[in-house]
Amino acid sequence: MTILAIILLIALGLLLILIEFAVIPGITIAGIGGFLLLGISVYMAFIEYGSTAGFITLAFVLIASPFLIYYLFQSKTGKKLILESLIDSKVDTGIHKQIKVGDLGKTIGRLAPSGKAKVNGEVVEAVSTGGFVDHNTDIKVVKILSNKIIVEPLKK
Repeated sequence: MTILAIILLIALGLLLILIEFAVIPGITIAGIGGFLLLGISVYMAFIEYGSTAGFITLAFVLIASPFLIYYLFQSKTGKKLILESLIDSKVDTGIHKQIKVGDLGKTIGRLAPSGKAKVNGEVVEAVSTGGFVDHNTDIKVVKILSNKIIVEPLKK
């Protein structure tokens, strides 16, 4: 009965550790519980069957745990859990080269305080210097930052 309990504790401990790596990443109850169950199984083997059986159980646990985790991530199911795509694209900032400070344009939508505007025939994301700017209002480019264009409404 004790051997069955030790084997069951090892199996449950390894299952909880696999759940920790695959389903619930981070340090959670599953991972802590898995390590505790593995520790209890090794402790029970030392107490019930002596040092030889205890060291065999310890060696099995120390070898089986990393092997199962490695096998999980190398298997077909484990490959689905891993993000393998490489993102090598960049944001196109070429529009800002066509727009200069002082250029004139019109708002496409309401700037509250940010929205869309058309400057030099290009639709860009614009931010107003003050409050809201209504739709179809003439604007002037005041400043160009790396990711936005600062505009102000023209005074009539």
